[in-house]
Parts: sequence; C-alpha cells; structure tokens
Amino acid sequence: MEVKGDLRKMRTALKDKVEYTLTLGDESILMNDLVGKEITISHTGTIHCVDCGKVTKKSFGQGFCFPCFQKSPMNSECIIRPELCEAHLGKGRNPEWEESHHNTEHYVYLAASSGVKVGVTRADQIPTRWIDQGASRGILLAKVPYRQLAGEIEVALKEHISDKTAWQRMLKNEQTDAELEDLKEEMISYLDESYHDFISDEDDVTEINYPVDEFPEKVKSNKLEKVGEITGVLKGIKGQYLIFDEGRVMNIRSHSGFEVILKA
Repeated sequence: MEVKGDLRKMRTALKDKVEYTLTLGDESILMNDLVGKEITISHTGTIHCVDCGKVTKKSFGQGFCFPCFQKSPMNSECIIRPELCEAHLGKGRNPEWEESHHNTEHYVYLAASSGVKVGVTRADQIPTRWIDQGASRGILLAKVPYRQLAGEIEVALKEHISDKTAWQRMLKNEQTDAELEDLKEEMISYLDESYHDFISDEDDVTEINYPVDEFPEKVKSNKLEKVGEITGVLKGIKGQYLIFDEGRVMNIRSHSGFEVILKA
C-alpha cells in the first residue's frame, strides 16, 4: 500500500479497542490493521493550511498558515481558554462559526490517564475528546448551554485539579487508580451553588482501551519537519499518537496539513 495526502487527526470509534481511521487523499485507512507491521511516513515537503488550504512554508498552531493562525476562528483564544468565549453574545472572530460551534451545549468532564484532568468540550465530542487525549476513563461533570459557562466552571476547578494531560506518561500507560465518581462529588463541592443546576446526572464511567501491542518505557517525539521520514514497526496507537518501536512517537494532530506518503 502506498497512499499520498494531507494529514488530519484520525477519526475514532469507541469499540472494545478504539478504532482509528486515517484519511489521506481519497483513501480511508484503518490504522488498527497496521499495528504490528512496518510502515513508513514520508513528508513531501509541502504543508497546506488546514483553514484556507494555501501552501505554507511553516505550520503554526495545529496546521495554520500565519494569517489564519491570527484570524481563523478555529484558532481563537477561546479554544484554549473557553472562559473568554463570547459566542453567546454574538461575538467572536467569525460570529457565524462561533454560533454553530461555541454557542451550543458543552460538557465539563473529568478524564483519567496518568492523572485526572478537568476539561471542556462540545456535547457532540464525547467520547471523541477523551480518546484524542489518550484517557483511559471519563465521566461527565456538568452540561451547560454555551462554551463560556463551561469555561467558568473549569477555571473554578483548576484550583483543585489539573487541566493538562501529561502526554509522555500517558503514552507509557502510567495509570491513576482514582475513582472518578468520588472525585466528581469532590469537585462539585468546590463549585458555587449558582453552577449546581448544570451538574450532570450521568455518573457512568466510560472505559477506553487502545490498540497497543507494546507501550514504550521511554518516549521520543519525532517531528517530520526535522526527520523527514519515520520508518518502523507500529507498536500501537493512543490519543492521536502513533507509537513506533524504540520508543518513537508521532503526534498526527500536530502534523495537520503536512502532505505525506504512507507506505505499508
């Protein structure tokens, strides 16, 4: 197999083990079938902006040319800091985009990997968001009508729990044994009563398993702009990372817009 196209984050489906699909050009590749096999990913040297599609010499953020990095609603500050979102006020870099993406139902959640983190995502992105972060378990904490409100709750909880994923520990499959149901109750106790009406009644914990034959003991990140090509046995997939032999990993999402050739 030899396929050429621009990288985008892999599509996922929650099954016994997460099912990963990578689209390159017109081809959809079931990446689970490549685990245990030798593959090569080569960068052609071309990068297309994920927003406007133009060729860019350098990728900014997660696949933007510099003008789109500055102006695209997909890279606005409220992506990282949802408490700053003004979509519910009809404002934003692109109010129409903000209306459909951010003035919609959002969840505040707890997700566990090496530790437990609090996060925010659109309601239609559960469990996709947990999978993309490499979480082993997830639980819903609150459901709110728009992004800014979810951000306020997240900010209130960040005083008591992290909002970051330790990606290297996640890839080594270091796991916390924290009970998410108990931790949810603890986090609720820290919230002002004005937020209690938004607490989710759903207390089920979603368990997530990944197609990994062997987790690395040490993690070495490989970037195509530096190495040009990655060849090796695909040991597994977790989050949006491909795990190769010798502890080498490649973050597919951070290579968004890179034109590559995949051989397997």
